[in-house]
Amino acid sequence: MMNPRQGDRTTVWHRDGQRPAPRGHRTPDSAHDSVHPSAPVVIIMPQYTALSTATELADLDDHLSNRFIELDPSGYFLIYLDPAQGLICAKHFTNTINDKGLACDPETGEPLPCGGEVQRQHSQLYTGRTAKELSIALFESSPTSCPVSRLDHAAYLGREFVRAEIALLSGQDYVQD
Repeated sequence: MMNPRQGDRTTVWHRDGQRPAPRGHRTPDSAHDSVHPSAPVVIIMPQYTALSTATELADLDDHLSNRFIELDPSGYFLIYLDPAQGLICAKHFTNTINDKGLACDPETGEPLPCGGEVQRQHSQLYTGRTAKELSIALFESSPTSCPVSRLDHAAYLGREFVRAEIALLSGQDYVQD
């Protein structure tokens, strides 16, 4: 098969390496493309810059970690490992968001500190032996009361659960981003 590089556009190629007619143009096979052996293959080639070193990747990750994010009004999680039990743990804490965008204790209305120990009682503890098991416990155990209301928060948690699983399996320390 040919290697079409078309920037960040979607290019459709037949399995035989020939580019088909433009979209919307009917060909003899177009009525049967879903089952025909020469059905088009869709290849999405995003434009990207290859990063060649671990340092560059770490710099990119640090840069992305420092972007502005809106906080989830449904709460936040503290993620940690319990190596003795072989578990990834996620404590959920409720919060409110004030008019300045700060997470606040729902009981006192005071902004929550970013550093140091949290002196609050968690509302729920989720555990799993793998990132997948923990994600299922969090997102699928009770569909009516999911403690995450923002998709970016869910994506963040998934990334952190994978990082925690890698640390658990390798015996390394885990520090939440």
